Amino acid sequence: MEFAELIKTPRVDGVDLHRPFMPTVEGTLCLTGHHLILSSRQDNTEELWLLHANIDSIEKRFVGSLGTIIVKCKDLRVIQLDIPGMEECLNIASSIEALSTLDSVSLMYPFFYRPLFEVIEDGWQLFVPEEAFKDLESMTDEWRLSEVNKDFSVCPSYPSLLTVPKDIDDESLCKAASFRHGGRFPVLSYYHKKNGMVMMRAAQPLTGTNGRRCKEDEKLINATLCAGKRGYIIDTRTIAVAQQAKARGGGFEQEANYPQWRRIHKAIERSNVLQDSLIKLVEACNDQSHSMDRWLSKLEASNWQSNVKEILTTACLAAQCIDREGASVLVHGTEGTDSTLQVTSLAQIILDPACRTIRGFEVLIEREWLQAGHPFQQRCAQSAYSNGKPRSEAPVFLLFLDCVWQILRQFPCSFQFNENLLIMFFEHAYASQFGTFLGNCVAERVKLQLSQKTVSLWSWVNRPQELERFLNPLYEPNNLVIWPSVAPQSLLLWEGVFLRWNRSTKCLDEACQEMVHIIEYNKELQNKVNSLRRQLAQLETEESPLQTP
Repeated sequence: MEFAELIKTPRVDGVDLHRPFMPTVEGTLCLTGHHLILSSRQDNTEELWLLHANIDSIEKRFVGSLGTIIVKCKDLRVIQLDIPGMEECLNIASSIEALSTLDSVSLMYPFFYRPLFEVIEDGWQLFVPEEAFKDLESMTDEWRLSEVNKDFSVCPSYPSLLTVPKDIDDESLCKAASFRHGGRFPVLSYYHKKNGMVMMRAAQPLTGTNGRRCKEDEKLINATLCAGKRGYIIDTRTIAVAQQAKARGGGFEQEANYPQWRRIHKAIERSNVLQDSLIKLVEACNDQSHSMDRWLSKLEASNWQSNVKEILTTACLAAQCIDREGASVLVHGTEGTDSTLQVTSLAQIILDPACRTIRGFEVLIEREWLQAGHPFQQRCAQSAYSNGKPRSEAPVFLLFLDCVWQILRQFPCSFQFNENLLIMFFEHAYASQFGTFLGNCVAERVKLQLSQKTVSLWSWVNRPQELERFLNPLYEPNNLVIWPSVAPQSLLLWEGVFLRWNRSTKCLDEACQEMVHIIEYNKELQNKVNSLRRQLAQLETEESPLQTP
């Protein structure tokens, strides 16, 4: 298919662009296969380059011969285009709708994007399982790298290399996989070097109404326990939801078959509920016609902050079991690709200071989200404005980033990165020129040949000139476990995402700039103090021989 077939009117002059807190721009609107571009001849005017993939929905309005298109984006931006001529407006609108809803992954922009920067580091090699396993081997000899899934036949959503207990052979892994939803048998997520406890993740067991069991699965998770120790199974579903799953062939671990494990049920919402929560939240944030009480009521009705609280609470529980109780943990929900990954990755941020660095956080996303099989292509197909009927869309990754922001806000000196990095990940998960978030699992990315045909997001982010804007000026390495508060008054609305386009950030930007200047000035003064101390010590040393009788 040629993109030209979908573009009925490639160019219109005299278009007015309206954006929040920015002056109106008049210019020429151009449509290409992947971008909506508005350029102006006015001096010092910023051009608009908008990926069609970033467009969630559009609305058309007409007053006489003047047409208006309201473009609602997946990054929650809303812009207005005033287009002279009804026919031109209708043509532009239908072209945008067609180009922003292409189903074929291979027609997406990452396959056509050619970077203007030199690729110094290949981001596709950011996380290499063999290298990560060497670090694990230096701490323990109880694990091995298995190639049981090398052709993705045992579990389509798992990567080809998996870390499993050394005493469990591949045949047992295959039997355990047949007992878990989607073949997602328990694998290592995190090793806590302080006490040797581990966190594993999986999907629900397929016990069904007959109480089916699997000796290999029992042996697999028991292999992670030390002698005389008990473990915790954290099921991210309520007991009622888990009971209902049994009727559909799923279920949970029976105490009689897993006597060394205590099962704890939490209440993290399913993906379809989360999508509705996001829609209500964005609707509340965009509605400025109500009183404060009414606005707060709408905010509460969205249940977004309740979802943040429940996910953080569950992550804190997992971290507490590992660090304070000295117990190993298995985390799963239904599929093991959504709430499970939220919990395991947040628990690691709480426990492991390496995950609070830029590189460590990138590796965490690569390992616990991309390689662990979170279906980004499905979950991020639509955002809060889409008019289409939701299919598998859900803001699972955005909720994770929101939880990270909550911890970052409570521990502002413990993270090497600032919220700009989190916002950037949110934007690129929904629409990007890079191939990192395309596909739903490693198997799909291998089939699409993303590492050969597209550029990795990490190749761009890790360039020194880009890293600079993601650095937190308050950062002081903190090797301690950090325990975030989940009290309602401690959890705030993430204004950097949800109110970003609804109010000017000028004052906040100026405050951040001033903070950076103060920190730099403080460093200068500290260097002067150190220099004067050295000079004083040197003078005292020179004077002491003269004072000797």
